[in-house]
Amino acid sequence: MQHPHPHRYPHRRRRALLPAVTAAAALIAAGLTALSPTTAAAATARQVEALDRGVVSVHTDAGNLVSWRWLGTDPDDISFNVYRAGTKVNSAPITGATDYFHSGAPAQADYTVRAIVGGVEQADSVHAIQFRAGYKDVPITPPAGGTTPDGVAYTYEANDASVGDLDGDGRLDFVLKWQPTNAKDNSQSGYTGDTILDGITLDGTRLWRIDLGRNIRSGAHYTQFQVYDYDGDGKAEVAMKTADGTVDGTGTVIGSASADYRNSSGYVLSGPEYLTMFDGQTGRAMGTVDYVPARGTVSSWGDSYGNRVDRFLAGTAYLDGARPSLIEARGYYTRTVIAAWDWRNGAFTRRWTFDTNSSTNTGKGYDGQGDHQLSIADVDGDGRDEIVYGSMAVDDNGSGLWTTKNGHGDAMHVGDLDPARPGLEEFKVDEDSSKPSSWMADAKTGEILWSTDPDGDNGRGVAGDIWAGSAGAESWSSHADGVRNPQGTVVASRKPSSTNFLAWWDGDPVRELLDDTHIDKYGTSADTRLLTAADVHSDNGTKATPSLAGDILGDWREEVVWPTTDNTALRIYSTPYETSTKITTLLHDTQYRTALAWQNTAYNQPPHPSFFIGDGMPTAPRPAVYTP
Repeated sequence: MQHPHPHRYPHRRRRALLPAVTAAAALIAAGLTALSPTTAAAATARQVEALDRGVVSVHTDAGNLVSWRWLGTDPDDISFNVYRAGTKVNSAPITGATDYFHSGAPAQADYTVRAIVGGVEQADSVHAIQFRAGYKDVPITPPAGGTTPDGVAYTYEANDASVGDLDGDGRLDFVLKWQPTNAKDNSQSGYTGDTILDGITLDGTRLWRIDLGRNIRSGAHYTQFQVYDYDGDGKAEVAMKTADGTVDGTGTVIGSASADYRNSSGYVLSGPEYLTMFDGQTGRAMGTVDYVPARGTVSSWGDSYGNRVDRFLAGTAYLDGARPSLIEARGYYTRTVIAAWDWRNGAFTRRWTFDTNSSTNTGKGYDGQGDHQLSIADVDGDGRDEIVYGSMAVDDNGSGLWTTKNGHGDAMHVGDLDPARPGLEEFKVDEDSSKPSSWMADAKTGEILWSTDPDGDNGRGVAGDIWAGSAGAESWSSHADGVRNPQGTVVASRKPSSTNFLAWWDGDPVRELLDDTHIDKYGTSADTRLLTAADVHSDNGTKATPSLAGDILGDWREEVVWPTTDNTALRIYSTPYETSTKITTLLHDTQYRTALAWQNTAYNQPPHPSFFIGDGMPTAPRPAVYTP
C-alpha cells in the first residue's frame, strides 16, 4: 500500500511495548497460544475468536473477487496463494493485500486459499462462500404471528442481527431478532407480540429459537442481546434480559409459565426481571440471575407510565484487559445504572455496579448523560476498556471517569477520528436545546475540542473519513451546517445525503455512506451510488439500518446484511471491488469486535476500530491477541 502522506500523522498514539520474549513466556505460562515476536506487541493479549479464513468469491461480469481474512494470530510476513479446484491461479505469492481478482471466471468457480508461512505453503483453507449474484442468501423462517389481548393481529419481521461462532467450527453464525409488527417505542402504549431470537448458521440451519415471552415488551429499547465468547471455551454465548415465561432453545421455561404482568396499556411494570446467559449452540439457559438494577419505583426513573424505566443498553468490554465481560445498563434520561458481569465456569459474577444515585456519584453530573447507545473503547490507553455512555464515561473499574454534562443524544461515534492528535475522540449530537447541538471531545478526559451552537433536537450525526479531500474523519449532523474536519472547521458545504450509517465498501480506505438499502460514495457536488440492494428492507423505521453491517467475511472491508422483503432470507452483500490495502481482519481488533456486539443496542450505530482507517493512513497496527 502506498502512503502518500507519511508525515501527516506524526503524533499517532502507540501502545506500550513489552519485550516479545516476556510477553510470549507469560502467554505460555498461562496455557495460551504464544504469538510470534513480531505480533506480540501489547502489554496484555486479548482473547478473540479462533476464525477460519472466511474466504468469499464475489461474482461480477468480469470475473470473481476472492478475498479472505488476515488473522490477528498470523505472522506479519504471511503471504498467500489462491487455488481454483486445486489449481493455483496467481502467478506470484500475494503479499500486499488479502484479495485477488480472477478475471473471466464463472460464478460457480470453487476457490481455496493457502497461506505461506516461513516460505512453506500451508494446507487449504475452507472453500470460498460464493456470492454468485453479488450476494449470499441465508434462509430464515419467520415465527407464526398472533393476536394481542385487545384483538390486534400481528406478524413478524426480521430485525437486528449479531454474529458469533455458536458451534465452535471457526465460522461465524447469526443471532437474529424477530420483532412483531406491533413492536413499540417505550413512549407508545399498547400490547406487543413476543420478541423471538434465532441462532442460525451460514447455510441457514436453525440451531435454536428463544421466545422471550409476554413479559418482555417488544421494541428497540427493550431487548439488547449480546453474542460473545465470554468464558473462552471457543463457542459464543448469548446474553439478554429475560422474564417469567421466557422459553429457552430447548423448550424450558424460565420462572412461571403462566405469569402475565402486562398492564392495560401493554407495559410490563411489575414482576421479576432476569438476566440469562444462553448456550450459543443449543439455546439452553445456562444461568439466570436477577437483573441489575431492579426497576424499583417506576416514577424514580423520570415518568410514571413506563417510558424511561425501561430504557436498556448492553455491551461487551475487556475490563481486565484480557477477557470479555458483559455490560448491562438501565436508564439515561435521569438515573443511570451500569452493571458489569463475568461469565466464568458456568456462573455469573458481578464485577461492579455504577449508579448515578450512589453517594460516590451524586451531584457530579453523571445523571441524565446517557445516549440511545453506548460505545466500548480503551479511552485512557491503560489496556482496559471503558464504557462511553454518551456525555459521560465510566472507567474499567466502575468509577466515573468524566462527564461533559451535555446531556442525552441520539448518536455518537468513538474512534481515532483525529489521527493527528494522540488517543481517541468522541463525536456526539445532543437534543437539549440549551446545549451544543454537536461536539467532539477527547475520549480520555471528556475535554470538549469543538462544538456547534445549540439548535434544538439534533437527531442525527455521523463521523468517519468519507472524503479524501480533508485529513482525518469528517463529521456532520442534521442541525449543523456543512461537513467538518477533526478541528471543527467546515471543509465542505454540501452534507452527505445520508446521516445514518457507514461501511468500507470500495477499494480505497475512505469509508462510504450506508443508508436504507443502498451504499454511496460522498462527493462535494453529489454522491455516487455504488450499490442498490435488491428485494430487501431496512429496519428500525426512520433509522433505516441494516440487520448488521461489519467485517464478518473476506478481507477487512465490510459486509452488509439486510432481510429480504418477504423475510425468508438474510441477504449478505460483500464488496466486488479490489483493494491494495492490507489490514488484519477487523474482527481481531477488539474495539471493533465489541462494537459489532453492541451494534444492535437501541439506535444502531456503525462500528469503529481502535485505529484510524482512511486516506493517507499509516500501516495498520497488528493486534496482540490469543485464541482459546
